[in-house]
Amino acid sequence: MSNLFSTIYLKLALKSFANFLTMMTRIFFGISFLLILSLGCSQKESQVQKRPNFLFVLVDDQSPFDLKVYDPKSILETPYINNLAQAGMVFESARHMGSMNGAVCTPSRHMIMTGRTLWHLPPSAEFQKNTDPHPLDEQTIGAVFNRAGYKTMRTCKIGNSYPAANAQFTIVKDATKRGGTEESGSAWHAKQVLEYLDDREVKQEEEPFFIHYGFSHPHDTRDGTPELLARYGAVNHTDSTRLPSANPLQPPLQENYLPVHPFFHGHPELRDEERVSGVWKNRDEQTVRNELGREYACDENIDIQLGKVLKKLEEMGEIENTYIIYTSDHGMSIGRHGLMGKQNLYEHTWRVPFIVKGPGIEPGKRVEGNIYLLDILPTVCDLAGIEIPKTVNGSSFKPVLMGEKNVIREVQYGVYCGGTKPGMRTVRKGDWKLIKYDMMEGAVRETQLFNLAENPHEYLPEHQRSSELETDLAEDPKYADKLKEMEDLLLEQMISNNDPYRLWDQKM
Repeated sequence: MSNLFSTIYLKLALKSFANFLTMMTRIFFGISFLLILSLGCSQKESQVQKRPNFLFVLVDDQSPFDLKVYDPKSILETPYINNLAQAGMVFESARHMGSMNGAVCTPSRHMIMTGRTLWHLPPSAEFQKNTDPHPLDEQTIGAVFNRAGYKTMRTCKIGNSYPAANAQFTIVKDATKRGGTEESGSAWHAKQVLEYLDDREVKQEEEPFFIHYGFSHPHDTRDGTPELLARYGAVNHTDSTRLPSANPLQPPLQENYLPVHPFFHGHPELRDEERVSGVWKNRDEQTVRNELGREYACDENIDIQLGKVLKKLEEMGEIENTYIIYTSDHGMSIGRHGLMGKQNLYEHTWRVPFIVKGPGIEPGKRVEGNIYLLDILPTVCDLAGIEIPKTVNGSSFKPVLMGEKNVIREVQYGVYCGGTKPGMRTVRKGDWKLIKYDMMEGAVRETQLFNLAENPHEYLPEHQRSSELETDLAEDPKYADKLKEMEDLLLEQMISNNDPYRLWDQKM
């Protein structure tokens, strides 16, 4: 009997122990699941908190060749921009698509804000007073990032822009500041961003930010600060009856300088070529070198103000999680090819400086890119994990930033028809570039063909270069097949981009 009870007791004990083990296993796995779930939630919260910030820096009228980053011979001192390039990625071929009016910055800024190509912009891009509400207004950078939970802030110039898109930013501190003092110049724009960041610190905001950090310089009138003007031997010249003084500290003439362009640019009474204070119609060496000095003074001040904001982001611990994009709305001539303005399609004007630093970007890398400014909106959305608006025509160049590609397109097309129509058109593929001019009711019809590998400065016969390839090759019969290929490519691009015009020798 005792053996029977012992057996029963043992079975009960074993069963209780088995039940205990089962219960403990369930508790263990339950706790583990809760821990994993909690960890997953924590990671998700961390990911939300660690969404990247954006500092988008847009300067007004700056040729890439002002900067040492693009022209090692430049005497311009921009240590913060240089450091940005060393720590980030430099794009060799970043361009605005062009303009249908003399204020090239207007359609350029519309393209930046909407991600749309030139012939698909809202009416305010062409007729600046036509600012009625448009469906695209709600699909612009500020609106898109607001909806995604970002804090958005903007400072920039007033005018020649996209008012309805600018107004979408939560905080807007816009004013045109082209003077030579702290309050009247580029320092004012820096102050707005610094105050915003100070306020963000006080409020302990956790949401990511998108800051549009725009400047009113180096657009004319290029009234630099006294100390920076002195550095570049320049004066704020205002007397149209005499030339500014020569000074050995002034920047040298650019390699593709000409005292006059070989044919008319096709835009009668164009302000940039005739009425800019300090220059007017003068193209002599003293005038151009002084104006370059003024330009460089404004450029260096922009660099100083950029440095203030970068330092603040570093102090806040935000710099490593911030994508910094530095660019301009278009380039600028200032003596190159005998021109002063932005109403042309030479490399100094069609190209823009473009530097990006941020998470995942290999430092010190240079890429071709082949991007347009209109690719910015889809790219920043892609980097932020935001759905790209279906209204966008551009392409994300995130694959280029992440080292997966070198270019996002093979061909680039450009327009200027702000003067007489159809105007100028250009197309570039690889080393080859074509520019065609059809203006003044047929009185100006010109074709230029350049091999940019051999002739990066686009020298013309008037530059009197010794090398055969260092000139316009359109009239050289040896390049007739290449000319035909590029002209066919231009027409193809005009059709695919819905260009409403045709040039004199194109089939309708």
